[in-house]
Amino acid sequence: MEFDRQPVLTSELVRLRPLRADDADILRRIASDPLLWEQHPAKDRTEEPVFRAWFEDAMSSGGALAAEDRSDGAVFGTSRYVLRGTDAVEIGWTFLARSRWGGTWNGEVKRLMLGHAFAHLPTVLFTVHADNLRSQRSVERLGAVRTGTHVDAQGLQQVTFRLDRDTTEVAR
Repeated sequence: MEFDRQPVLTSELVRLRPLRADDADILRRIASDPLLWEQHPAKDRTEEPVFRAWFEDAMSSGGALAAEDRSDGAVFGTSRYVLRGTDAVEIGWTFLARSRWGGTWNGEVKRLMLGHAFAHLPTVLFTVHADNLRSQRSVERLGAVRTGTHVDAQGLQQVTFRLDRDTTEVAR
């Protein structure tokens, strides 16, 4: 069975669904907050053309999800799955409205995504920019283990983290 990179996943708090073209405006408003990109290398994502290019990439990726509040249906962020070989998927490209920072919302988005991933694949990867300490701490709170660093195609230092289905509580 092929891994579905755009499932609909729900909990009491969050609904994840495939990203749609009509999500662009709300995600653009969210992305216009410079504090979202404070530790991220793409600080210019607050600018319309840069955001539009990012959004087009997300739409064409086939793995982007919109995060909605189940209580009112409001979109508050996005995340993405990218297959890495035949036995791993990367979760990333996540950003949430600052009103949803603090662990509960991101934790629920990641819990849903990890549950779906581990139902089909043994390994989940995360790649985080070396200066993005907030995201690194978030991934570590999930139980992910730092496996190394590398320089990406843009010349940026990245940190790689890994979670395995047979060694993580999230999968059980």
